[in-house]
Amino acid sequence: MSKFLLRGLNGLVSLAVGLCLAVCGAYAAYALWDNQQIYSAAEDVQAAMQELKPRVSEDDEEGGPSFAELLAVNPDVRAWITVDNTHIDYPVLQGTDNLTYVNTDVYGEFALAGSIFMDSRNDPGFADLYTLLYGHHMEGGRMFGDLDLFKEKKFFDENRTGTLMLPDRVCKLEIFACLVVSASEERIFQPAEWAQDIDGLMDYAREDALHYDEALVARVQAAEAEGTPAKVLALSTCSAEYTDARTIVLAFINE
Repeated sequence: MSKFLLRGLNGLVSLAVGLCLAVCGAYAAYALWDNQQIYSAAEDVQAAMQELKPRVSEDDEEGGPSFAELLAVNPDVRAWITVDNTHIDYPVLQGTDNLTYVNTDVYGEFALAGSIFMDSRNDPGFADLYTLLYGHHMEGGRMFGDLDLFKEKKFFDENRTGTLMLPDRVCKLEIFACLVVSASEERIFQPAEWAQDIDGLMDYAREDALHYDEALVARVQAAEAEGTPAKVLALSTCSAEYTDARTIVLAFINE
């Protein structure tokens, strides 16, 4: 084979390699840009949603709109959840199934960040003893990304309150446990498991939680023994410990 032909082949190989590297570089740049656009869109939606946050009382003339105005934007809204000292401050939606709001925002538009949503099997008025909410794990603590904070003992000990605003009442949230579980864990992801009582859930959380407030649980159970039923709200998001890991934060709903 002549030197001229070898030079030509080497040139073609170099050109092909160069083109491949250029394509890979362009794709990487696009992927970074696209990722930034996704998170920017999530931030824009959250900023817009804050204008929809209802005022605590219909008699309160200051603050945000009424809950009725929020329902006019989307009748699938069931509540507004706020977890103190986190970015979690969103409307809670409920679809006909658990895919409806995975990639749909409160305005009914496609959004990779989706919405915070209630399990479709739960009672829409939070009448169940156990209610399950889902949210994507987004960078910067967006959506349910800040649930990661509760895996740190110091943060868990110092930040355990929140608010659940419903159309007809406002409930206080008291966080009592943080767990990392498999997405197939039926004791978390089958709400009907706790339709009659939550004693088994309490036992499971006590045994498997990363952090667990024994004193708070004892206080709530004492009140339950005197006739005040205990209701639990579970917040779920993806976690990085293993393939199908989920971070779960459990809170009592105090009405």
